[in-house]
Amino acid sequence: MHLDLYDGILTDTFTESLPIQLKLFMRLKYRTFSTLSLATLLAAALKLSTESNALAAPDPNWVDHDRNRPEPPVVVPGRNSTADQVGTAPSDATVLFDGTNISQWVSLNDGSPTKWIVRDGYMECVKGSGYIRTLQNFGDCQLHVEWATPNPPHGEGQGRGNSGVFFGFDRYEVQVLDSYQANTYADGSAGAIYGQYPPLVNVSLPPGKWQTYDIVYTAPRFDADGKLLSPVRETVFYNGVLIQNNVELTGPTSWLERAPYKSHPEKQPIALQDHGNPVRYRNIWVRELGKPGKKEFTLPEAQLDSYVGTYEGEIEVTREEHQLVLKFNGVKFIMFAESPTKFFAKTTDVQLEFLPDADGKVNRVISSVGEGGGGEGQKRIK
Repeated sequence: MHLDLYDGILTDTFTESLPIQLKLFMRLKYRTFSTLSLATLLAAALKLSTESNALAAPDPNWVDHDRNRPEPPVVVPGRNSTADQVGTAPSDATVLFDGTNISQWVSLNDGSPTKWIVRDGYMECVKGSGYIRTLQNFGDCQLHVEWATPNPPHGEGQGRGNSGVFFGFDRYEVQVLDSYQANTYADGSAGAIYGQYPPLVNVSLPPGKWQTYDIVYTAPRFDADGKLLSPVRETVFYNGVLIQNNVELTGPTSWLERAPYKSHPEKQPIALQDHGNPVRYRNIWVRELGKPGKKEFTLPEAQLDSYVGTYEGEIEVTREEHQLVLKFNGVKFIMFAESPTKFFAKTTDVQLEFLPDADGKVNRVISSVGEGGGGEGQKRIK
């Protein structure tokens, strides 16, 4: 079947329902379309119409001004810090450091208590004590950090008030540095995505002044085989000024190499760097973005090791780096901590709860798949 054309334009009234893109496309000579079937034209019209509708509807689950669409949750905003008073966090934020309690921070590698010191409402890096990290893991998030470099300043370039804010454990760094009237390489200055993106502008305050980062972090995504699906993206406001605009990281930040991405869990600890300078931090809080889910933690290695063993019911628990691994009925599951004693898998609804005795030693575990989870649990065999 063919459509009749007159002066290069379809005369069939069906064209009135076509999207404008196809109408313009069809303003050609008759011989151009003489070989096209109605089915071909209808398929093209449907494709263009679908694409047009998709662009017009940010969320296809709701029509414009839908009265049944849920309103956003109410959040009480925090108070900004001033020269005389430390600010407060929004009501939906997780406070990571309030000036008094450092219990949510541990040494980066083994999760042991940190040697950083707390005094006068801030925590301060102790040279040689190592990086610190949060116990809780975070994926997509908004992070607020206030920091100050030593006054009077010491050193030059990268040796002057150096530290860093890391996402993904110690993978993705936003540089902390005394860049006030000081010189260093651009992609290593304050606010740089270290080694990749210099800040758009330098808004550094003098040494000793409290400065602020507000960072929007989008975690990378990997498929089941470890292939990168989407990279890290970061937006950074430094003292209220935009200095990184949704930049796409090429991989982990590094001093001497362009490191490639390697697969890791979406949620990882946030870390602060020990670069040998007594940099101070205060008023640290984070807001999780995206779909709500269970909290996740990276527990100290010694605590994870206390759960390793073989239990009744063919339950074998081992540790790989910072996570427990369950082998059950011949199937391997990566387990994520939601509390000091409770763990869950993300591929199947498998849960473990370790039961310490009166002396704190774990000799039993409760395991469940999809249901159950009570009782005395399975006894450790070895």
